[in-house]
Amino acid sequence: MTGPGDDGPDGAAGTPGAPDGPSSLNGPAEAGGGAERTSGGPVSFGEPGAAPGSSPGGLREPDPSAAPRAQDARVRFLAVDSGGSGLRVVVGEVGRPVSVPLASGEPVRTGARGIDAGHFMEQLVPMVRELAGEAGRAEWGTAVIGATGLATLGEGLRDELPGALAREFGVRRVALVADAVTAYVGALGARPGAVVAAGTGLIAIGTDLTGWRRADGWGHLLGDCGGGAWIGRAGLEAAMRAHDGRDGGSGSLLACAEEQFGPVQGLPGKLYPRSDRPAVLASFAPRVAQCAPDDPVAAGILRAAARHMAESAAAVCPTADEPQVALTGGLFRMGDPLLVPVHEELAKRLPHARLVAAAGDPLDGAVRIARDLAAGALTLPADGVMVHVVSAARRGDHF
Repeated sequence: MTGPGDDGPDGAAGTPGAPDGPSSLNGPAEAGGGAERTSGGPVSFGEPGAAPGSSPGGLREPDPSAAPRAQDARVRFLAVDSGGSGLRVVVGEVGRPVSVPLASGEPVRTGARGIDAGHFMEQLVPMVRELAGEAGRAEWGTAVIGATGLATLGEGLRDELPGALAREFGVRRVALVADAVTAYVGALGARPGAVVAAGTGLIAIGTDLTGWRRADGWGHLLGDCGGGAWIGRAGLEAAMRAHDGRDGGSGSLLACAEEQFGPVQGLPGKLYPRSDRPAVLASFAPRVAQCAPDDPVAAGILRAAARHMAESAAAVCPTADEPQVALTGGLFRMGDPLLVPVHEELAKRLPHARLVAAAGDPLDGAVRIARDLAAGALTLPADGVMVHVVSAARRGDHF
């Protein structure tokens, strides 16, 4: 596997911190934009050294002078990234910069039919109306919704959201997209390859542009191997082993665990009743990275995580030609203690692939899909699950 140089993927080599979901990496600012109201920034799909107006996958942003008239709602779009930290929303027009993103800070609830479409709209409506008021527009012809859990918990959204968006905003075309796909498109654009998205959890997704393949992303009880919760749990297990005097323990991780959580005898009572157990486990992952340079147990945990990531990437990566592979997500901000073994394991498993820096994050991907869909240039495979594109009627349930 060839690499992008010494720097590693964008956003991956920063100061170690508590890992976020895949949406935590921020893309570069788009010309004419500003900073997100709460975090992140407007999006861009240009690559270093790319020609002005170019974007990943060889597609170019439409020339504003050749775009349909601005008053035509068909060229206007809204793009949403719905993840573990809530909604992030932008609006825009084909050929023009997008708005400054708004963030809700509240995750969408799940219910009997999966992701709660009513709660989703309760959050989205005032955010889009605020952005619409600032833009002086009321209707948006295209909407792209990137959502965590869409593939397995998206029944309610697929049934109810297109009609609701049509009623509230005049939306005519809707793409409901798994967050793994928006992470992919944000990182690589419309080109063959594979993306490992790692935060609290972990999923790998790949495409040859005829279909999608995914590996892992099954949650902390059934998988997410190598993700933040997996690393944190392994680190805490090593701490408990040291406390008990069993093999495989780490005194440094035990000290870190007691500094972060208090006496480890009380950890089960603090952890097991929590509904946010994956996030609590993941909060210990940076301590594993902190200990790794001087602790072979911690280093071994990160090496095992890297092997899991490479296994998932290999399971989804196209085998023909020289596909590109990118890493995205807050976990990679832990830096070299994780990145070095990940790069080494990827080189072993995918010698034919080329490691590249991720161009952006899942909100970047939602914007890219929205621009292409509004311009009639969407080339991504739509399978009805990972990518579900519908024409919306002006009707729907009222929320």
